[in-house]
Amino acid sequence: MWRDPGVPADSFYEVRPECTDVPKSRFRIKAGKTLSERKWKAAFSPEGYLDIGKTLSRIHRGGIHPSIRGEVWEFLLGCYDPRSTIEERDEIRERRREQYAKWKEVCQNLFPLVGSGRFITAPVITEDGQPIHDPLVLLETHPDNGVIVPTPETANAKPSCTGERVTDKRIIQWMLTLHQIGLDVLRTDRTLVFYEKKENLAKLWDILAVYAWIDTDVGYCQGMSDLCSPMIMLLSDEADAFWCFERLMRRLRGNFRCTDSSVGVEAQLTNLAEITQIIDPKLHQHLEHLGGGDYLFAFRMLMVLFRREFSFCDSLYLWEMMWALEYDPNLFWVYEEAEAEKSEEAKLRLKSMRHYGKYEREYMKNGAAKDAHPPLPISIFLVASVLKEKSAVLLQQARGLDDVVKILNDVNGNLDAKKACIAALKLHKKYLKKQAQQKALKAAAS
Repeated sequence: MWRDPGVPADSFYEVRPECTDVPKSRFRIKAGKTLSERKWKAAFSPEGYLDIGKTLSRIHRGGIHPSIRGEVWEFLLGCYDPRSTIEERDEIRERRREQYAKWKEVCQNLFPLVGSGRFITAPVITEDGQPIHDPLVLLETHPDNGVIVPTPETANAKPSCTGERVTDKRIIQWMLTLHQIGLDVLRTDRTLVFYEKKENLAKLWDILAVYAWIDTDVGYCQGMSDLCSPMIMLLSDEADAFWCFERLMRRLRGNFRCTDSSVGVEAQLTNLAEITQIIDPKLHQHLEHLGGGDYLFAFRMLMVLFRREFSFCDSLYLWEMMWALEYDPNLFWVYEEAEAEKSEEAKLRLKSMRHYGKYEREYMKNGAAKDAHPPLPISIFLVASVLKEKSAVLLQQARGLDDVVKILNDVNGNLDAKKACIAALKLHKKYLKKQAQQKALKAAAS
């Protein structure tokens, strides 16, 4: 039987011609499977209500067409309620754009290069609040490529950037991150033609700088630029891209929360260790023997959601598959706490199980109580499935942690997003079953 091989999606994310070692995408746009613009528009009622169940089913089958990916992601990430009308969404969008503009204006008043189309790559302030004017630190201005390292003249443009010492700890902390954001922006997705334009680099820097200002708990951490970059490409309006990134960070910010003794993602690494111990005890024991019982070798996979293990296009496909599988129709109301209190009736509109993602449904079927801990993110089971697939090789060839890292690095660019999600679902089901069996044995023993 003839099968449609599909159309490659790489043309939507053009790679610079000199970057010849970039892995080709495995994602294909397939008629009848991939969520197309026509099917997407047909999923809305005349009032604007979205049939989210049908949409999730289509995404599970073949992902999202790149031309509509941004607007679909806004629903998957909880920016909008599927049971909202067109007018309600327009009102929310306008309100959010105004809010972003206000935050950005605050940042501009603190540091005038925000919104200027340029960004910095060298520190501008010391930890005790003293502005840095040393030419060796400031380097030089590079207006041609959009990168600017402030001179004393530009640094004196606003009261907070004068030669006087800054005393506000929040402002100091924020200004200390700006050059690090700039350095990371320069490294992010540099193989893509999109980021040859300085205005796109500056837009990424602006969004991350504003986010670092409003999130006083986490601020900015390395890896966030990898998560934000696709939003810039998929949503032309900067404010819309910011809010999509902000919603994604609601899911992931715990990974970036650091203390003097730990990093937030360590909790997920501990979960990964527990899952592997149940699913593949021999592999877990071997990894512990090698000194890898903390599973830090999987740190990057979880922090930036497999951006390094997949091609750019495939990583987007993986993300939307994960979000569709995990989808909770009440996500919008969880994030909009104030509005949720005013509209309990709206929250009760979506009760059907078909409105939930497949992964979320599986969790609910296994007796998840309302007050129980939230389910482990599917990303942990994705990593576990990669370990399971490489189990035999790891057991036979890994004689140290360097070998573990090398073997796992071999999967870079060679993973199939859909197959990885299917494997993660199977592993999740197996984990829940074995976990239930262990609990039953403990209960019987006691």
